Amino acid sequence: MSAATGHSAREDVLAGRTSLGIELGSTRIKACLIGSSAEVLATGSFSWENRLEDGLWTYSLDDVWTGLQSVFADLIADVHDRYGVRPDTFGAIGVSAMMHGYLAFDAAGDLLAPFRTWRNTNTGRAAAELTELLGVNIPLRWSVAHLRQAQLDAEPHAEDVRFLTTLAGYVHWRLTGRRVLGVGDASGMFPIDSVARDYDQTMIARYDEHVGGDLRSVLPEVLVAGQDAGSLTAAGAALLDPTGALRPGIPLCPPEGDAGTGMVATNAVAPRTGNVSAGTSIFAMVVLEHPLAEVHHELDLVTTPAGDAVAMVHCNNGASELAAWVGMFTRFAEASGIRGSADAVFETLFREALDGEADAGGLLAYNHLAGEPIAGLDEGRPLFVRTPDSRFTLANVMRAQLYGVFGTLALGMQVLTDEGVALDRMYAHGGMFRTAGVAQRFLAGALNAPVAVGDTASEGGAWGIAVLAAYLSAAGEQPLDAYLDQHVFAGASLSVIDPDPADVAGFTTYLDRYRAGLAIEAAATGSI
Repeated sequence: MSAATGHSAREDVLAGRTSLGIELGSTRIKACLIGSSAEVLATGSFSWENRLEDGLWTYSLDDVWTGLQSVFADLIADVHDRYGVRPDTFGAIGVSAMMHGYLAFDAAGDLLAPFRTWRNTNTGRAAAELTELLGVNIPLRWSVAHLRQAQLDAEPHAEDVRFLTTLAGYVHWRLTGRRVLGVGDASGMFPIDSVARDYDQTMIARYDEHVGGDLRSVLPEVLVAGQDAGSLTAAGAALLDPTGALRPGIPLCPPEGDAGTGMVATNAVAPRTGNVSAGTSIFAMVVLEHPLAEVHHELDLVTTPAGDAVAMVHCNNGASELAAWVGMFTRFAEASGIRGSADAVFETLFREALDGEADAGGLLAYNHLAGEPIAGLDEGRPLFVRTPDSRFTLANVMRAQLYGVFGTLALGMQVLTDEGVALDRMYAHGGMFRTAGVAQRFLAGALNAPVAVGDTASEGGAWGIAVLAAYLSAAGEQPLDAYLDQHVFAGASLSVIDPDPADVAGFTTYLDRYRAGLAIEAAATGSI
């Protein structure tokens, strides 16, 4: 979708025929306002970072609201600059955020412990226990694993938990007063029954019998895309817009996780489709035609925002290490008297990678800033490794760094291949795909599948949750996949790259070396 201009866009803004999407990502909070045809009207952005406190990754909830108010003000200013008006209402609002994690509250609604994000890997004992108990893979970052770990560790607050939610669920609760969650985000809290579109009741009963208590009463109510999730209260409006201009009463769609909004943003909600989202973390979502034959620790079973079963390969480490290398080269250019934007340096280095050897010349790049369960690592040690006979060129270095972003993801995707899961196409989004034809080409080689990038890739999940907000008014007319096909993506342009056999062979060689070299990573975590 491209930015709208002219009279019709201004009319949409004035008439409230708009949908506002806000997504709280790992490094940025983004806002995206769309018009009646899902075109981007305005955007806003706010940068933030997680902090390691007492050995756990967290964000302050004060920073959540500071960031939301800033990004909302940024978006309103953008609307004013483009159309000369300051809207005081919207047709609908949607909130999305990074999935999983632990936000626990007592009976009075007070936070019991600092927010624990998806990035934490301290829940190994609980995840293993629950995986065995429930017969499905319970990843370290799932909310129920955090809750159970707090119980196993006898943390004083654990017995006082009366409400447990995700970051998106928390923000939605404060804006509307409703303790609800979209099914896609809920599927990162506790296993979902895709037929019932709700928590798996057999597993809930098994958990309650094993642990004691009433887990269902602690979890948010599950809603699917298009269902009524409440409306903006006066208190909620003041939280978003302290100026008092924003009017209450705006309907909100079910809050969703970044995985679900990524699927929407790439039109990957139907069986045999999937998407890859690359940011601080990187993950792939593949919509399943049939259940998997076995339990795999590399795979999460989650859902689309409509509740259909999805296999998720989630890697804690995405493009941050690649960005650090580009930052070093950006500084080198500045020190040499060459002034240019970071985007220009990214493009130059990405283009250089195209001239690298198919297997990256024997070089290896590990992007593990944090622990990586798929790779068997409890802690992260980013490493760049070569042998004396590796071909140490800039082109090979950059190709190795790009391959490194996809390395752990490819290990997990191989499990799906072995399960016989078929893919017609993978869609990709995230900032690293803005340089046309580079990361997209290498991902196609890594997955040995066609990879499509659309013009919504840079807006990503903020646009996706705005689309889900817009779907509120059409949910009774058609299912989500048909709505996306016929209303949102009917005229969208896609760039599709088929896998190059040379890239496939080269990445296969790289991945064999990458897998063997994980022993170096393990040794590093024990040594430095």
